[in-house]
Amino acid sequence: MLAEIITIGDEILIGQIVDTNSAWMAQQLNSAGIRVKQISSVSDDKQHILTALAEAKNRADIILITGGLGPTKDDITKKTLAEYFGVSMVENEAALENVKSIFAKYNRPLLDVNKQQALVPANCEIILNHNGTAPGMWFNHENKIYVSMPGVPFEMMYMFEEQVLPKLKTTFKLPAIVHQTILTVGEGESFLAERIADIEDSLPQHIKLAYLPKLGQVRLRLSGYGEQEAALMEEVSHYADLIIERVNNVVAATEDIALEKAILDKLTTEGKTLSVAESCTGGYISHLFTQHPGSSQAFLGGAVSYSNDLKETILGVQEETLWQHGAVSEETATEMVQGALKNFDSDYAIAVTGIAGPGGGTDEKPVGTVWIAVASATETVVKKFTFGNKRKQNIERTAITALGMLNTLLTTR
Repeated sequence: MLAEIITIGDEILIGQIVDTNSAWMAQQLNSAGIRVKQISSVSDDKQHILTALAEAKNRADIILITGGLGPTKDDITKKTLAEYFGVSMVENEAALENVKSIFAKYNRPLLDVNKQQALVPANCEIILNHNGTAPGMWFNHENKIYVSMPGVPFEMMYMFEEQVLPKLKTTFKLPAIVHQTILTVGEGESFLAERIADIEDSLPQHIKLAYLPKLGQVRLRLSGYGEQEAALMEEVSHYADLIIERVNNVVAATEDIALEKAILDKLTTEGKTLSVAESCTGGYISHLFTQHPGSSQAFLGGAVSYSNDLKETILGVQEETLWQHGAVSEETATEMVQGALKNFDSDYAIAVTGIAGPGGGTDEKPVGTVWIAVASATETVVKKFTFGNKRKQNIERTAITALGMLNTLLTTR
């Protein structure tokens, strides 16, 4: 069963908003056994929308549309759908009552433009919007299902989860789809592919392996397709175990989670703590950890120590070390990480110091030069890296590399 997602709105195409709806819907569809064939974004232009719909029906069984359902003149989706299906617009009583009840609830006057929210193509089945005034619409036309939903994310999500997806499941006999993700860090996809080539070659036709690289990480995603979900889960798990055993030294997690969350989970499970000493990353590593609920169980905090004075007073870096070797050096990174362990009383620590750019580099230490240290009470690992000349990328690369080094320390200790 194939689906296509079409998002409507000039605001998406000019980058004013990010299309999060498509990614979220694709995840939900995939979990239900519906594969997404294509995702398209089109402008608030009638002919553009009509063309997108006509093309989508040749590729997919289900066409999901979001956006363009508001009460203003630039919201043209409903009228365009009516033209596409060759039907008139009619007032739907249930939709009108929904609009009236929402305005009454907030004690706001109901304008004629708001009443027009209840006008829908004559051939649609209404999907009531319990979180807004724009109704969703379900069309069954020439053996294809079209569903039009609001573009406001929380309105669309509730409508899709509570009404659209259950209706799709009862309309179609959907196959089982099982995924298992293995998060690896510190090794490129080509090297991973070579290490597990024989396992990949042995996969049956109904199980696929995808390599999903992302800045110092590769997600290995096994996807199984079949009729019996329990048997499929067991089969996918078997091949996942083979891969995990083969590349265990670079595995950070056996589920689809962020690298920093995998590290937090390991530390929390073992009752261990972590602190950081950040110079060139300016608190970005701390942000990665603290964006996750419950991070305080393992993450104690740390220091953002750009100046030499703070490196000395907070972390205990020796003035002589800074004078002889400089702030960006193996010696300084080592003393920073040891200072974090001691002064913040943590079980593990990360320290980074470098030249993020675009200025500040020298012939000896060009922009992108970074020293990263990770440590426990019994082991310290310090490495030098030379990244690029773009500040943002250098900060991100430093953070991910530091997390990868810490994961290795946690895995191989």
